[in-house]
Amino acid sequence: MRRPFIRGFVWAALLVFSGFAWAQAQDAPTIKLPEPNKKGGLPVMEALSTRASVRGWSDKELNSQDLSDLLWAANGINRPDIKKRTASSAMNAQDVDIYVFMKDGVYVYDATNHALNPVASGDHRAEIGMSPGGARPPGGPPAGAPPGRPAGAPTGGPGGQGAPAPINLVLISDTSRFGGGTPELKYEWGAIDTGIVSQNISLFCAAKGIGTRPRASISKDNLRKLLKLKDTQYPFLEHPVGYLATTK
Repeated sequence: MRRPFIRGFVWAALLVFSGFAWAQAQDAPTIKLPEPNKKGGLPVMEALSTRASVRGWSDKELNSQDLSDLLWAANGINRPDIKKRTASSAMNAQDVDIYVFMKDGVYVYDATNHALNPVASGDHRAEIGMSPGGARPPGGPPAGAPPGRPAGAPTGGPGGQGAPAPINLVLISDTSRFGGGTPELKYEWGAIDTGIVSQNISLFCAAKGIGTRPRASISKDNLRKLLKLKDTQYPFLEHPVGYLATTK
C-alpha cells in the first residue's frame, strides 16, 4: 500500500506544480524576436559537409538574434503574401509547433508574429528527457501506427545529453490540422513534417557553427502534462541547441 500511496503523492505534487507554472506563465510577456537575418552563414553544400550531432555546449547563452534566425529557419514564414513556411507540410497543414525551453520558462514559437508566447514559467529543461525503464506514455500513436522509440534512454543533463544546452526545442505535431486522412495517416504525416523542421534546424546550426542534434527519446508523459497538450498533439523530437564548447 505504501508504494502506490507515495507514487500517487508524487504525481499529485507534479500536477499542482505544473498548474502553478502554467498560471504564472499567463502573466509573462510575449517576447518579440528581432527580424531574422537572412544573409550570412555557410552555403548549403558546406553546411551539409559540416553537419554533425553535438553532445556538448558552452555555457554561453544563445543571443536573441541567433534565436530569431534559428526559429525562422526552422519553420518561419518565408513568403508573407501567402503565409507559406520554410518547412513544407502535408496538405500545407503547418502542423508542427516549436516549443522553446529556456532557463526562465517555456514558450511556443508564433511564426505569424515572429514572437515567443509564454506557456510555463521556470526552468523545465530537465523534464524533457526520458528516465531508464520509463513506461510508455498515454496519448501515444493511434492504433496501427508505428510504435516509436522505446523507453530507456540514458539520463544526465536536460534532455539526457549530459551538460545542459542553453535552449531546447521540442517539436510537436497537431494532427487535428490535417483536413483529411485516417488517424494512422495523420500520425505518419505529422512525423514526416516534424522531420523536415528538424532538418532545417540541423542545417541552420551547421551553417552558423552552432551545436545541436535531434533526439526522439523524450518524456512524452511529462511534456503532455506540462504543456497541457491535446490528444491530437504528438511530441516527436527535441533539439538541444547551444554554442560549441570552443566558442568564446
